[in-house]
Amino acid sequence: MTKRSRTFLLYVRRAAMALVAALLLVAGFWSSWGTAQHVVLAKGRDHGTLTVTRCADDVCTGPYRPSAGSSAHPGMTIAESVAVRRGARIPVVVKPGTTQAVRSGAAGLLYAWLPLAGALLLAALVIGGGLRMPRTGWVAGLLGAAAMVAAFITL
Repeated sequence: MTKRSRTFLLYVRRAAMALVAALLLVAGFWSSWGTAQHVVLAKGRDHGTLTVTRCADDVCTGPYRPSAGSSAHPGMTIAESVAVRRGARIPVVVKPGTTQAVRSGAAGLLYAWLPLAGALLLAALVIGGGLRMPRTGWVAGLLGAAAMVAAFITL
């Protein structure tokens, strides 16, 4: 194998690893944005408080009390993973056109970005090992781990 072909293969490998890392990060962002958009772009949406009374089949329900300027919505539901416990009063944002609520505030924001945090952890392995950029890989991995820990602490 000549020096040129080795150099070419090195560039191809690096490009493939960079593409994999970018794909992981884009997929993590895309997965997060479905929920995060309701928390990040909450202006103009209905806000309120959901009091959890019953949980079944990974969904919790309870009475919704709208904030000033928001509309009342009967039969609101929220994912059980963010509802914590029965009797809890959770600040929420209502998804437009649905009866689904998304937890708002710092806890809701961090929880919404969990898929991106996981993607950062996976991409850190590709960046550190595949691209041979260990410092950047460590930074990406630590950012992802910190976001995960912060989300679970605030919930």
